[in-house]
Amino acid sequence: TPGRFLMPGDLKDSPALTFSPLFPDDVGKAGSNSLYALMAKRFEAYKDVVVRPFFREHFARLDRQIVLVDPLQAINAGPEALKDLEHALADILNCFRTGSSTWLPSVVMRRIDKILFAATKADHLHHENHQRLEEILKLLVKRASERTQYSGADAEVIAMAAVRATKEGVVEDGGETFPVILGEPIKGETIDGRKFDGKTQTAVFPGDLPDDPSVLLDEASGENLAGELRFVRFRPPKLETTAEGLTLSLPHIRLDRALEYLLGDQLA
Repeated sequence: TPGRFLMPGDLKDSPALTFSPLFPDDVGKAGSNSLYALMAKRFEAYKDVVVRPFFREHFARLDRQIVLVDPLQAINAGPEALKDLEHALADILNCFRTGSSTWLPSVVMRRIDKILFAATKADHLHHENHQRLEEILKLLVKRASERTQYSGADAEVIAMAAVRATKEGVVEDGGETFPVILGEPIKGETIDGRKFDGKTQTAVFPGDLPDDPSVLLDEASGENLAGELRFVRFRPPKLETTAEGLTLSLPHIRLDRALEYLLGDQLA
């Protein structure tokens, strides 16, 4: 994804960032002076000016890689969004695929031997659903690897939150007990028609992820499940201090496990 469109930096207003994707069907009809030819030329310039230098200057120095993935946002949007996410993961894995015919693996495969796919926002779920979140991402990575016939660096999956924005609790309703998460939804988030101001703490039961992650990719059952699940964004917690005035570190979920996978053997 051409992220420099969002943060152009010193490339603002450059022709390298002024292009748009067009349908491949237009290739046979497009002449050398066509809009398609112009967009294709600028896209190639974008890869030369932005993409290749980025991989050469940054990735060539790395031997471990973490890929942050937001399955919850895709689940909110339905099965098609999850399939889009699968395609994106396939593109990422293709960058690390041994024997690929593209120029990219010749850069990144020199040193990278471990890739961690992290399902972010684990704090937006009760811990009882964390394993299911991991299984969803594992399925997406598995399908993506089959799509690209991936063979390369060792890959692992984890559900984590670098900053934990919620706490866990229990709510009783009609004689039933529901595990909930407690936090301050970001301003503008809506739950059951109630729009939050970003200052109010509430208890949220987002629903339970399915035992079988494949149902989320099925168009019929996935749409029904998406209607039952609702994941909202939360404000990060306020920094706490001790009686002596020492600022405490922000809480997290499995950040230590992620570091152990990526760096543990280097520190042993």
